[in-house]
Amino acid sequence: MKVIDMHCDTLMHVMLRQGTQTDMLHLPDAMVDISRMCQGDVLAQFFAIFVIPQDAYRGGFQMEPLPDGEYIRRCEELFHYNMELHSDIIGMAVDVADIRANAAQGKMSALLSIEDSGFVKGSLSRIRQCYEEGVRVMGLTWNFKNCFGSPNSTEAGVMREGLTTFGKEAVEYMNDIGMGIDVSHLSDGGFYDVAEISKKPFFATHSNSREVCRHPRNLSDEMIRILAEKGGVMGLNFCPEFLREENVNHKSRIEDMVRMVRHAYRVGGVQVVGIGSDLDGIRGDMEIKDCSMFDRLYDALLMDGFSEDQIDQFTYKNTFRVLEDIK
Repeated sequence: MKVIDMHCDTLMHVMLRQGTQTDMLHLPDAMVDISRMCQGDVLAQFFAIFVIPQDAYRGGFQMEPLPDGEYIRRCEELFHYNMELHSDIIGMAVDVADIRANAAQGKMSALLSIEDSGFVKGSLSRIRQCYEEGVRVMGLTWNFKNCFGSPNSTEAGVMREGLTTFGKEAVEYMNDIGMGIDVSHLSDGGFYDVAEISKKPFFATHSNSREVCRHPRNLSDEMIRILAEKGGVMGLNFCPEFLREENVNHKSRIEDMVRMVRHAYRVGGVQVVGIGSDLDGIRGDMEIKDCSMFDRLYDALLMDGFSEDQIDQFTYKNTFRVLEDIK
């Protein structure tokens, strides 16, 4: 079994709580660390830089806010510090050639992504700067409007809103430079705009099915079909509230994950399903508590009747293909 996980929020928690010179080999207070990635047979992990809203610093981390640019720089510093510290077992990757080269040396790969790209403030050159710094996937929005467009919402009017003029220009630009586009957290209108404009496949790095669990963060069946037709991939999110409706006990169950995969497979085919755990960005009573336990999902999918080849598509091959296609 091999896994490419398209989303975790580990960098944010480690950098803000322990600093940029923290060894990420063993992190007992986190769900993802380098040691447990080895145990979980992780081929590649996307480490998201979640650009925190300014008002969340004091409430969530009891600290003074950082300017967005400084926060991103520190997350990147933490990332590169660990790539150097553990260069014998993990290496940075910016494309599939790097993943292959690292694997040939018996090493895992780590990729950088951005969650909420509003900090670019309408600047294509800032997107280019992120690309030059090694970021390969950018989530256009989080839960607030920004220069790209509107977020997922329980308000129908907000959900219908599409990309801004800059957002549409940015999609074309990201296609041109080989930057992956992530529609997780985006409004429905924004999703359809990306699907219409993008000439390359795109990602829903950590989103589930809205038909199975009616949450605005999840994708409708029509969106899953379009994503599949565009050659994109949807990452199974382990968050309890995205797996089962009215999840008052905050339970993240493997049987619900299998149900999600089965539905997405029926709607979009084998090529649309991926893994986007959202570990370290979610909480709850988790059956897969950390990245060392990915094999539990693999075994459950086998028991549900999927073949090993199909599961390999879900766990790493589909995401690998999209990475190759966005270059």
